[in-house]
Amino acid sequence: MRWVLLLVASALWWSLPVAARADDTATGEAGGRVAFIGVPGLLWDDIDPRDTPRLWELAGQSGLGSVSVKTVGTVTCPYDGWLTVSAGVRSAVGRRCGLPPEPIAQGQGAIVPEVRELLGTRDGTYAGTLGTAVHAAGECTAAVGRGAALALADKAGQVDLYASEPAALGDWARCRVLAVDVAALVEPYLEDGRLPQDPEAISPERRRDLARQADSEVAAVLDRLPAGTEVVLAGIGDHGSVPHLRVAMWKRPGITDRTGGAGSPGGEGAAGGTGGSPPGEGPSIGTNSTRRDDLVVLPDITPTILTAAGLAPPATVVGLPWRLGDPVTPADLVRADTAGVSVRGTTGVFFTAFAILQVGFYAVAYFLLSRRRRLGLVGTAAIVLACVPVSTYAVNLLPWDRSPYVVVTLIGGVLAGTALIAAVALLGPWRRDPLGPPAAVAAITAAVLAGDLLTGTTLQFNSLMGYTAVVGGRYYGLANIPFALLATAVLMVTAIAAELLVRAGHRRPAVAGVAGLGVAATLLAGWPGVGSDFGGVIAFVPGIAVTALLVAGQKVSVLKLAAFCVLGGVLVSVIAVLDHLRPPAAQTHLGRFVGQVLDGTFLPMIARKLGAMLNTLLSPNLMPIVLAGLAFLVFAVLRPGQVSAGVVPRAFAQAPMLRAGLVGALVSGVVGMLVNDSGTAVLSMAVALAVPLVLHAGVRSSESPAGEAERPRSEIFF
Repeated sequence: MRWVLLLVASALWWSLPVAARADDTATGEAGGRVAFIGVPGLLWDDIDPRDTPRLWELAGQSGLGSVSVKTVGTVTCPYDGWLTVSAGVRSAVGRRCGLPPEPIAQGQGAIVPEVRELLGTRDGTYAGTLGTAVHAAGECTAAVGRGAALALADKAGQVDLYASEPAALGDWARCRVLAVDVAALVEPYLEDGRLPQDPEAISPERRRDLARQADSEVAAVLDRLPAGTEVVLAGIGDHGSVPHLRVAMWKRPGITDRTGGAGSPGGEGAAGGTGGSPPGEGPSIGTNSTRRDDLVVLPDITPTILTAAGLAPPATVVGLPWRLGDPVTPADLVRADTAGVSVRGTTGVFFTAFAILQVGFYAVAYFLLSRRRRLGLVGTAAIVLACVPVSTYAVNLLPWDRSPYVVVTLIGGVLAGTALIAAVALLGPWRRDPLGPPAAVAAITAAVLAGDLLTGTTLQFNSLMGYTAVVGGRYYGLANIPFALLATAVLMVTAIAAELLVRAGHRRPAVAGVAGLGVAATLLAGWPGVGSDFGGVIAFVPGIAVTALLVAGQKVSVLKLAAFCVLGGVLVSVIAVLDHLRPPAAQTHLGRFVGQVLDGTFLPMIARKLGAMLNTLLSPNLMPIVLAGLAFLVFAVLRPGQVSAGVVPRAFAQAPMLRAGLVGALVSGVVGMLVNDSGTAVLSMAVALAVPLVLHAGVRSSESPAGEAERPRSEIFF
């Protein structure tokens, strides 16, 4: 167990720097002044020195980053964006929406009546949190524009100072917390007051005009801010049917002015010019919510505003204050958006093609095997097919996002990676053993994913079988599809290693090896800041236990299987509680979930995840992989003469531990399908990797002497 402890220690080592960096947050001076400028629809691609000189200049005086504006739906309208800033949690009005409601003037201030209505909805429960926190500290709020009024309204809908435009706000220095809505860039997109269904509803020339108008409105705000005001600017919503990463800027004391200006935060010395030198590299803006140096999420804006004003964020706020990180350029942020949008736009086509390829492979395999023709071709194709998933991550070792033909380069890289990994598996010295190529593919898959977890998940991020920030489902750690591949790869490679040990008469070390490596992989998958996968731990534990029992020659009952699932739940709960005991800024979503359970605010999140799981349960892209793979496997065992020329039963007869790994992988896939919000995606990937590996071993076994007699067909089932 020494090496298991070493792996756990390395996971702890990796999580410590993140926790330490979390202390470098928006610790503005006590009593500081902060202005939040929301510009829905603003992209980094919109900003240049000629058309948007004031935004360009502000970028040269600020930390730079991207904001993922994901709330509840696929895209985020301005109403949802401003509501999320108000709530400090992902919030939405529950329908396709447009601009926030117009407030009703009351004296110098205004009231937003809709806030009271939102408090009674599932996704608007925490509306008014930001304004209420400011008022509870004895401070006032000042808002310019309808979105800003919604963001700063308290739970009664009240804003202390309100104006519809900058020129109408008399006293810019009265309140320490100010918000301004610059809607010029998004208003022309709206159709009947709602976001359009088109990705880009207006021409590039018209969009440049809108960017110039937005720049002028931002300039009017910057010119009026009192000296010393900390500026938080973000593009807090989408402008069409395709989600994007939006602009995030943070101008605060201590940031070097890279425009050649005076460099003082706020006032004419910092923002009174008509453009400046290219901002070049500047400190990046990140947050512990995403564990990435150049990416924040909408709920992070709320605690950033409060902390900059010297106020404590309420406990219900799930976001975390912004922090400064390593240098980044606007060009880097443009590429990040392009990569995320390209991956999102390609994923559907890719999974459809992968499903067709899988179903087609099993149809061709049935045709050839039932006629006992070209068995070697079937075995080679099975290995190639099993290499596709890991290649979708390995391609991120290449700078494909810098190519002028991003999608073509991405797909070409995946195909090249598939060919390379298949060549390693099929041509290496292990090729002489029927279990050699499957073991090589499983080991490479496990090594790539484990290495990615220990180095910040740069391979899963913006990958076809991983996740992207524009979708906003996950920003770090082990996603559901990579979990299925990691669990399957670990169980298959340990089962093959166990087969070699059992053949040598070492059954107990084989069982210990399966359990030990499985436990290490489970901790890696669930450890906060590394895998951070709640459902993955629940699903991994029963798969490991089933594999270990079958390797030991024991039977698995339904009662034992249920107990293993409970054990997985207990293990991940302990990990989550330990995470919750850390400082809030260092916690991952596991620890924050414990906090939501303790204060009773977890039900909306559970409901959303359950809905997502049910929606993906019958995915047209993924369910065919499950049905075709399992049907081929089952009938290859029950009717070996008609379906597979007996190759699968022969594989299990000559390598019984292979069956243990397959069954364990399928157990993890089924449990993972039920406890994760990706539903069928988990089981489909377990099938997509495990079944071709078993089929290759069977084909190769049929080319060698029969060895021991076939086992009864029913032994595939436990």
